[in-house]
Amino acid sequence: MKSKLRCIATDKRVLILIIAIVIAAIAINPNPWRTGVTIKSVEKGSAADLFGVRPGEQIMAIDSNNVKTLEDFVMLTKNLEVNDTLLIETKTAFYKLTVQPELRNIILPELEEKNAGNKTVLVNKTRQEVIGAADLGITAAERSKTNIKTGLDLQGGTRVLLQPQEKVSETDLELLIENMNRRLNLFGLSDVTVRDASDFSGQQYIMVEVAGVNEQEVKELISKQGKFEAKVGNASVFRGNDIIDVCRSAQCSGLDYQAGGCQQFGASDWGCPFFFSISLSQKAAQQQADATRNLEVVDGYLSEQLYLYLDDELVDQLNIAESLKGESAVSVQISGSGTGPTQNTATKDAIKNMKQLQTILITGSLPVKLDIARTDTVSPALGEEFVRNALLTALVAVAAVTVILLIAYRKVQVALPIMFTSLIEIFLLLGVAAMIKWNIDLASIAGIIAAVGTGVNDQIIITDEALGGAGRKLRSWKEKLKSAFSVIFGAYFTLVFAMIPLFVIGAGLLRGFAVTTIIGMTVGVLITRPAYAKMIEILTEK
Repeated sequence: MKSKLRCIATDKRVLILIIAIVIAAIAINPNPWRTGVTIKSVEKGSAADLFGVRPGEQIMAIDSNNVKTLEDFVMLTKNLEVNDTLLIETKTAFYKLTVQPELRNIILPELEEKNAGNKTVLVNKTRQEVIGAADLGITAAERSKTNIKTGLDLQGGTRVLLQPQEKVSETDLELLIENMNRRLNLFGLSDVTVRDASDFSGQQYIMVEVAGVNEQEVKELISKQGKFEAKVGNASVFRGNDIIDVCRSAQCSGLDYQAGGCQQFGASDWGCPFFFSISLSQKAAQQQADATRNLEVVDGYLSEQLYLYLDDELVDQLNIAESLKGESAVSVQISGSGTGPTQNTATKDAIKNMKQLQTILITGSLPVKLDIARTDTVSPALGEEFVRNALLTALVAVAAVTVILLIAYRKVQVALPIMFTSLIEIFLLLGVAAMIKWNIDLASIAGIIAAVGTGVNDQIIITDEALGGAGRKLRSWKEKLKSAFSVIFGAYFTLVFAMIPLFVIGAGLLRGFAVTTIIGMTVGVLITRPAYAKMIEILTEK
């Protein structure tokens, strides 16, 4: 037996298999002792954002305390007080954060005068009250123990299928995907996948997958085309591409207390205004001057307002002070509001709306309008359950197939190599997926099962040729292999061609199944099948 094992270990086909296993192990880089947490997203305007923390960084320690688990991160960042400082050590940098206050606006039953252009108006006095420490704005998750990337089905998140309202060229499609990626990354999200897809009818789609974000937040951010236009009367004075800067600092953006701050309109109806400034090109400023030059002055304001449109919908209308008549103003203040049943909810809604509008103006207009064709949301808990069920199913399947092979062949030296080779195929397939950074989702798991099932079938064909009846025993081993591999390669090419339509069926939702199946079958035909054939040849020799 030792001599047979030595012959197996020194055969070139088995050596190729061993080299492939080593390469796959390096690509997967499994490390069950890996510690630390990864920053998944950073909330815009939060303490983490203000001090430069970015998604994707790995937190190693906080205030010299090692962060090994997500529980460590939670313990070290809870019960913080306003103005507390934290020293966060990541794999690439150090960040010193100061905890910001969470404020609430209180409307006082007193009036005060406020300047509004050339007019003085009376508004309620407001007072800010600190209600506690604001969240750091970091969403974190434990570092992966391997380099294998899991898809949305397994880690939770939102998938949105977008359909362009008109056919776009390849150039515009690339611009669309690039702009969408920039929009999501600028909003502080990581683990973002944006790719094109299509179906048999030729309909184009954009598939967007974002881990760990709720459906409504993603839909509001990516479904807007971002076509921005300002008009005075019917005259267009500037568009999105005329904006050269969008303010996001506290000095020129935030809740609008000049407009009275948050106000209650009913028992459970609050509204909070926001504002931010934008800077225009000189050309746009001149167009605005030309459009206002001949307007009349009414009560300190011009007779026409400045109307702001986003995707052809009116989002704001601003009074123009008489001092701006015929003037080239390069700075414009954009305003809006948020609503909610409580003041705190309305404040958060206003900040969210402001950030979304700022992001859309910064990234610019998409080349075409998009409709939401479909949305799917998977919770992280459900994703973990999928993983557990998939692993349990795989173990049961392996055990069942092993028992059947033992019953069929009644030889351990035949049944065990088949299952051992199948497990190696799974490992090699995962190694290839890690190398090409392919996301393993539920469709990919189905592809792995299909590839392994095909592999077991091929190995049974090889085994039957090796253990065949008297007629087949008279043939040489070379003839037996030729007969077996002619069937194997025929089945391989048939299945590869059968997988090609799955790249486009269902707007590419089954692409993971097709890619994983093809990779698994290719690895099997080129690497594991020849190695298994040699192993079974040596093990069945008398």
